[in-house]
Amino acid sequence: MCGSVKAAIRRTGRGTWDRFAASDPGLLRLMAGLRTVAAIVLTLVTLALLHTGVTLMVAGAMAAMVATFAIREKEVRGQAITLALGLPIALAAMTLAALLHTSIIAGDVFFVALIFGAVYARRFGDRGMALGLIGFQVYFVSLFVHATVPTLPELYLTLAVAFVCSAVVRFAVVPETPEGTLRRLREAFRARLAQLVATHVELVDAGPKQLDGVLDDLRRHTARLHEAALMIQGRLEEGTRDAAVAGLLQRRVADAEIAAERLGVMLLNARSAERTDTLTLHLPDAPVPAMMNRVQAEGDAVGTLRRDLEALHLLVARAPGDRGTGLAHVRNRLLGYRDEDNLPPGTPAVQDAFRGLGEAARAVLGLRLALDGPQDESDDSPATTRSREEFDAEDLAIVGAEESADSEDDRTGLQRPTTRAACQVAVGSALAIVGGEFLSTQRWYWAVLTCWVVFLNTASTGEILVKGYRRLLGTVLGVVAGVALAGLVGNHTWSAFFLVLLCVFGMFFTAPLSYALMSFFVTAMLGLLYTLLNTYSLATLVLRIEETALGAACGIIAAVVVLPVHTDRRTDEHLGTVLVRLREVVSAAVEQLSGGPAVDLLSRARDLDTALDDLRGSTQPLMHPITPLRGRRQTARYLVALLDTCAYHARSLAATAELVPFSKTVAADPRLERAGLRIACNIDLIVARVADEPAEGEVESGASIASMLDADDSPALRSGTVTFRVLRHLQRLDEGVVGIARSLDVPVTGRSGSRNSPVAAEIP
Repeated sequence: MCGSVKAAIRRTGRGTWDRFAASDPGLLRLMAGLRTVAAIVLTLVTLALLHTGVTLMVAGAMAAMVATFAIREKEVRGQAITLALGLPIALAAMTLAALLHTSIIAGDVFFVALIFGAVYARRFGDRGMALGLIGFQVYFVSLFVHATVPTLPELYLTLAVAFVCSAVVRFAVVPETPEGTLRRLREAFRARLAQLVATHVELVDAGPKQLDGVLDDLRRHTARLHEAALMIQGRLEEGTRDAAVAGLLQRRVADAEIAAERLGVMLLNARSAERTDTLTLHLPDAPVPAMMNRVQAEGDAVGTLRRDLEALHLLVARAPGDRGTGLAHVRNRLLGYRDEDNLPPGTPAVQDAFRGLGEAARAVLGLRLALDGPQDESDDSPATTRSREEFDAEDLAIVGAEESADSEDDRTGLQRPTTRAACQVAVGSALAIVGGEFLSTQRWYWAVLTCWVVFLNTASTGEILVKGYRRLLGTVLGVVAGVALAGLVGNHTWSAFFLVLLCVFGMFFTAPLSYALMSFFVTAMLGLLYTLLNTYSLATLVLRIEETALGAACGIIAAVVVLPVHTDRRTDEHLGTVLVRLREVVSAAVEQLSGGPAVDLLSRARDLDTALDDLRGSTQPLMHPITPLRGRRQTARYLVALLDTCAYHARSLAATAELVPFSKTVAADPRLERAGLRIACNIDLIVARVADEPAEGEVESGASIASMLDADDSPALRSGTVTFRVLRHLQRLDEGVVGIARSLDVPVTGRSGSRNSPVAAEIP
């Protein structure tokens, strides 16, 4: 009895931790918050032991925070070098601020020059950005604590203590290593995969009233799984020392993601009265084909399907060390569905769902082998043995993905993004200094800080406008919280420091989720800092709102007037890049599926995903709730959803094509080449239209992909075969590309969606 209770407690604890790990992939937000808070705490304790005053403790806390969050390099050695270089830059910034304390004009001119240099330094990568950020922020700290020449020795000591404490925490207390981050990201991927499979179980049982909610969960968990896969791909180079291991892990993660998404589509098909478009998984509020649950009429098949979905969830959710005959039996049963003879009786759609279960179980097995190493094979069934043999063959063929050379930005002068941004923020900061001086000769730098931050990680006028709005919203709410907290702590210094630490943690934990929420914690923290410095008043916090609004306005004016980058232009650039990457992946995959030479398809698919993620970020201003252009908002959402769908099918083609050179069950089919050429030509026409380049011809829709193959008088294709699956992805790609063309007003010829063959009618 006691053992059962302990096992239940362990399962509950593991489930709770899995949900948290899934919500924070790699624990990146948690670690960032803990690392920053620990650095501040260690700095405060050290300064307290040195009997420094409250003002210096505030300066030390802010410097420790800057020294911790500014470092973004992934390699430990790079982090150490940047931190070591940051200290002399911080000392220089503090010195110049103190020397120029009484020279208002000279100080303002230097501040603008420092801002220009800090932004321009972004062109030198993470290190340049970190050093520029340290220089700017420490100068800002000096203004906040009113640094003067007589106080410089104490401030030097404070900065040195802050940087040393930051280094101790970063490298000893809360270390950040590429290997550790990748390990936690892999665990987050497994947890998110388990959440998606749990949603699949809900999908089978959902009634008409629950279906919309379950579909929303399905879309969200599918997108979250893809996000985790992208984060893993971005850490493979630093997190694994062996290129072959990195290539293997990349392949297994991609297989698991594709199999899980395919299973969701097949379950939707099984329960609907008509075929479900893959777009349903990527477009919010997409119409559902039918509200009835057809799978419930399948009798024993629905019970078997539900049971095996729960078994798949068990395989995904189990801890790496779990073993047992029961788990082996479950795995063997699911892998058996890869054989046509083992499929339960049912309609073709239901049998497709069981095939999807078998492929998902195979992907989970491959993921386990890649993450946990060799496993016990004593209880393997013939189907499991075959899957292991396939993995062994793939492992021998997979070599480390070669690093794709990033295209060098050949723009120079004012056309270079970093130069343009530096000019914009310098002009905006100059305006903020002038306007801020009119509002307050003591707190004018808050306007400059806001102007600075709205330009961080933004590249278009629309992004700056949205970020400025979020900054102002968070500041207003933070002022309300600051008033309440200042009244709560009164003159209790250490209570105020404790609440400051909570605000710092909240600031870094919520930063990737909501910029408005992060601004809320920043402003609440400032109210507490003013309390510590005995300069708190309600008028000060109201002034904070005014300076924030002024700084956001100055940033927007500079973005509109000085070398503007309009949102449409930036979006078109990213859209063109996504389409080019999509063409490269599809063309290379179809060529390999047609018998062409083997190439590194997964790296090309990763480049497509990265480009699509950039496009998604650039369209955020168009899709923001406050945008007045509702028509453009709907078009942008539809285009991104179509591209998400096309990217999924392109990844699926790439994963299947990579099996051709060494698989015994996947054979090349030369007939596919013709279909690939049509899709590639259609994409080229759309790219030319987006780039405003002349192009002859129209996007061809006409006959279905399957009917193009039927014209060769080939034997009929059977559902469940590899070529049939490839045709399904090509058909959906073809329809998605035509949909993109229609959305962009590219001329289209023929009848879209024509299904002239029996095979085409069966493609889900």
